[in-house]
Amino acid sequence: MRKFIITLAAIAVLIAPAHSQNREKGSKRSEKSEQTEDKKKKEAEVEKAYKDALKSIPEQKISDPWAKMR
Repeated sequence: MRKFIITLAAIAVLIAPAHSQNREKGSKRSEKSEQTEDKKKKEAEVEKAYKDALKSIPEQKISDPWAKMR
């Protein structure tokens, strides 16, 4: 009985990741295509905002901590 329970637990642990990978697939294909278009637009906006934010950061001066010791 103990071996049976351990075997079932091991099988459940091994099957869980494979089962979760297939959860996204469904019959709602048209909604998925609409979501991808919206998602692409949002990703483009986020990417543009990220690049603009990087441009607004000033360049840092190179500091030499040993300058006074030389």
